[in-house]
Amino acid sequence: MPFEKDREDVIEGRNAVTEALRAGRAIDKLYIAKGETDKTLAFLASKARAAGVVVVEADRRKLDSMSVTQAHQGVVALAAVREYVSIADILSIARERGEDPFVVACDEVSDPHNLGAILRTAECAGAHGVIIPKRRSAGLTATVDKASAGAAEHMAVARVPNMAAALRELKDEGLWIYGTAAEGTSPLWKTDFSGPLCLVIGSEGEGMSRIVTEQCDFLVSIPMQGRISSLNASASAAIVLYEVLRARQNG
Repeated sequence: MPFEKDREDVIEGRNAVTEALRAGRAIDKLYIAKGETDKTLAFLASKARAAGVVVVEADRRKLDSMSVTQAHQGVVALAAVREYVSIADILSIARERGEDPFVVACDEVSDPHNLGAILRTAECAGAHGVIIPKRRSAGLTATVDKASAGAAEHMAVARVPNMAAALRELKDEGLWIYGTAAEGTSPLWKTDFSGPLCLVIGSEGEGMSRIVTEQCDFLVSIPMQGRISSLNASASAAIVLYEVLRARQNG
């Protein structure tokens, strides 16, 4: 039977597998390129065996057939399917850290590379969790895991049936909702990002949906000085996430 593509239990690439092992992810089997003498792969194999993981040498054709990204770098891991958390779990993480909640919501971000990049930036910027919808959105697939360079292993991700309802739940918990939009009335550099908040990133083509936009307390715009009128979702997210981090660090 051919290997099923886009399985959520496939982790590939050296960074992603390294972070999965560091995070204590339950890995069933690790496939390493046969005959490879690379020290990084040898270290991964040793670390996996120490954790009780079965390590199998496989030829490159086998790894290519398992790979979703076609950039496996000689290592593919099969892990237990990643569990999504709840919104309450994300808020609990903030409480445990003694911090105001800092949540990112991705409204129908369908490109797995964009979602992976957003997860990576969110983790680096200190966000407590990311919310994605069940429909019309990338999930925690191998491509997303690879694009996040392992950050997906450390970031709490909630998958919700209704994004607008999820935002209302966050508002009931005292969070302010900031949406990113080209027509936003709150310029990025003049926006107050203090306190508990959720930052909403719209889809690549359409931006935020109308029903999600209606839930936002503020619509934030990024200054654009060139001839191109917009940035892609992950670039926009990175700019605003770090402006939020700057505001939080400056008190």
